[in-house]
Amino acid sequence: MQTVIQVICSGNTSLREAIVKDPRLGRHHLAVSRQKSPGRNPGWAKLHSTDPATPGAINLTWDGSARILLARVVTREAGRPGEIVGDFVTYLLERRRQRVRAINILPD
Repeated sequence: MQTVIQVICSGNTSLREAIVKDPRLGRHHLAVSRQKSPGRNPGWAKLHSTDPATPGAINLTWDGSARILLARVVTREAGRPGEIVGDFVTYLLERRRQRVRAINILPD
């Protein structure tokens, strides 16, 4: 199953880069597993849940001209995305609230 989270932001700097470099990301049961072209646009990053009971990954891309962070949440087999989506949205609202203007969650 796949879910898309669209985060509309303020500011010109990459929210993807800010998330990847955040030392407190682990407190929200998320960890960076891979990234390509750090510091460049377009680039991407992949987050995984550190909780074994929450399978899945989040693929992040930043569109600087539109100031939109796209997060594709992918769960394996019949996994439910609710927990990893909840961890990610909680992280955004607790750590990046000043940048977030709107969050749209689009189930596939």
